[in-house]
Amino acid sequence: MARVGENQDRSEADRAHYVYVQHAKVVSRRGEKVICEEITNYRITPSNDGSHGELLDLEGRLLRKDNYTPYHALPPDKAKAEVPSNADTPNNQKQDPPPDSPKQEDEDHGSIRITIDGDSLDRDLVEDLRWDLIHDKSKDGVSAGLFPLTSKEQQDYVFRMVGRERLNGRDVFHLTFRPKQKNDIGWSGNAYIDTTAFQPVLITTGMARKIPFAVRTLLGTNFPGLGFTVTYAPQPDGVWFPVTFSTEFKIHVLFFFHREIILDAQNRDFEKTHVTSRIVGEAMPLESTAK
Repeated sequence: MARVGENQDRSEADRAHYVYVQHAKVVSRRGEKVICEEITNYRITPSNDGSHGELLDLEGRLLRKDNYTPYHALPPDKAKAEVPSNADTPNNQKQDPPPDSPKQEDEDHGSIRITIDGDSLDRDLVEDLRWDLIHDKSKDGVSAGLFPLTSKEQQDYVFRMVGRERLNGRDVFHLTFRPKQKNDIGWSGNAYIDTTAFQPVLITTGMARKIPFAVRTLLGTNFPGLGFTVTYAPQPDGVWFPVTFSTEFKIHVLFFFHREIILDAQNRDFEKTHVTSRIVGEAMPLESTAK
């Protein structure tokens, strides 16, 4: 696992040299009924703190009074939050709310924004979860800290060898992992590691333990079935990248709000950047240097 950690550390740095498109579909569903659905395409480019996502297109629909209302843009507050403060792009300019965006009053509830307007709650949930799971502080399309394979994260986990298997056309080591501290609400699951490259081919996780009963009782919040699946594949130059990320779980909030969340994301259209420019001094006009 030490070798896997070293490779993951190196891969995180190497992935910063890639531009790619991330296609994602997020659904909020009550029973069999889809309440909100968004399909997005982002162009992911390297940035100083990981990566920056530029929204290319969005297809959304929100159920209101038994009819679906389509929309094709993020709300102004979320669109502004996704643009760096020094970015000189049209998205960084002040925008008027889209015609289908209702006026609403917000109150904070953890990382998920709860709105007084019930119609907008599912849209907020879909957009906030997409940001938290695949965009926030992400270097490779999967949020930092979800999987314990880097050298730093491995320190908090125990790994156990199960055996060798064949997966996705590769020979892999099958390992299980769990937090060292049994009382931690961390991740447990399975890691399938390529026997030659010592890179992950597939990672599956679930919560190592349930949210404590006292928390579920006092806050009325629970996430049964929360877990993730990520598949990896190498690029032509040997850099391994997450290529798919998926999760499906239920969320219960405040005793009355019950939803099933489905997220499926794919990284594709990889392009390696070749040139990095850096200004090291102040340029002098040509006429000032002529004799």
